[in-house]
Amino acid sequence: MSHQALLSAPETSVPELENTAWELRRLLMRLSHSYSGPIHVGGDLSSADIFTALFHHGLAIDPSDIANPSRDRFVLSKGHAAVAMYLTMAQRGFFTLESIFDTYGQLDSPYGMHPCKVQLPGVECSTGSLGHGLPLAVGMALAARQGGQGHRVFTLLGDGETGEGSVWEAALAARSNRLGNLVAVVDRNRQLMTTHDEELVTLEPYTDKWAAFGWNVVHLDGHDMASLVGTLDSLPAVDSNTPTVLVCETVKGKGVDFMEGQIAWHAGSLGDEELERALASLETHRPALAQEGIR
Repeated sequence: MSHQALLSAPETSVPELENTAWELRRLLMRLSHSYSGPIHVGGDLSSADIFTALFHHGLAIDPSDIANPSRDRFVLSKGHAAVAMYLTMAQRGFFTLESIFDTYGQLDSPYGMHPCKVQLPGVECSTGSLGHGLPLAVGMALAARQGGQGHRVFTLLGDGETGEGSVWEAALAARSNRLGNLVAVVDRNRQLMTTHDEELVTLEPYTDKWAAFGWNVVHLDGHDMASLVGTLDSLPAVDSNTPTVLVCETVKGKGVDFMEGQIAWHAGSLGDEELERALASLETHRPALAQEGIR
């Protein structure tokens, strides 16, 4: 079965996606202000463009039919970026933004610090323990291949978690099983919780490592929406034999000047003054569609 015969990814333009990503960052700031506890805001911001490109363009999914067997699957391996995923899914129509703002982090809320498939329909896997997302995605892709299904499986990893041995075991298994229906996306923001990754574990030459494991490697700017869209549009055929990894160069805290590249903003919350500063910083990056009042 061809991928084209299944659900279709939405038709969206690059300017529309840039505007959606900008709105996502504004929503992240507002939730980080309204919620009293810490949110993993740095990694949420670094992956905002990636989430937008995937959910609003790359993934063949239907929010009104979340159990459709033809849907693409998405696994959030870097589970601490759950807030960005929740907000993106709400923008896409899976649930309401109000439900997130009203209940996030509360007891029995479906919106926790890490995603839970039992609590929140539309989430494919409960994640949060780093290094597990790619192995789960490999299993899902292998099951799809063996079942003659034509959808893709995507997973988003943080570069720090690729220091886990389970990631490389899964990478080896994916190539050995010729899972061309598998796409890994790495948020390469080069920061960990308390330090920069190359100070703790040497990942470079990073793309060479993936290539040595037999993967199709695409190295791109994770904040360039046109590059993200073009890459997703030109993925190898779903029935190909080589898994693909998109190594996306990003900046932790992207879009908010006092957060960019700052270890202190791995996680946190915003007071009134910080919210004003954050929104003012984002305003300097307001995309053309938002400037024209198309929201």
